[in-house]
Amino acid sequence: MTQSDPKAAVPTAEELRLLHLQKEMEEMERRAKLLDAERQERARAAEEFLKGEITERERELIRRLVMNAVEKGLFEVMVYSFPSKLCTDKGRAINNAERDWPETLQGKARDVYDRFKANLQPKGYKLKAMIINFPDGMPGDVGLYLDWAPKAV
Repeated sequence: MTQSDPKAAVPTAEELRLLHLQKEMEEMERRAKLLDAERQERARAAEEFLKGEITERERELIRRLVMNAVEKGLFEVMVYSFPSKLCTDKGRAINNAERDWPETLQGKARDVYDRFKANLQPKGYKLKAMIINFPDGMPGDVGLYLDWAPKAV
């Protein structure tokens, strides 16, 4: 049905309902395709995260984050984040601040932690992990925070 054709037959109510239903179905299909593409991208990112190591580009980004924090007078900055479901316990140890939380890290997060232990901890840095959001009341993402604050007196 076109608005500009004055001689066009007026559609029946049933035809309009079918047209409306068709448009809804097309929109549902479009959304389903988008959701599927998002799921595939999350799965690809999770696989890369679990099998990969921190790249030189990511290490440079971490350096810039730290230097920007220093310029702002801060003593701590979040240097990495990832979904808690990528921890072996889905973030439970981090959420409960358990001493052995590093043992739950995998992939790139484990690489960040291992590099911290080898290179930064001996220089006085600290690394903290926290759940940074709680979608639907459940642990969401983990943030790894590098800290270089002076010791409290």
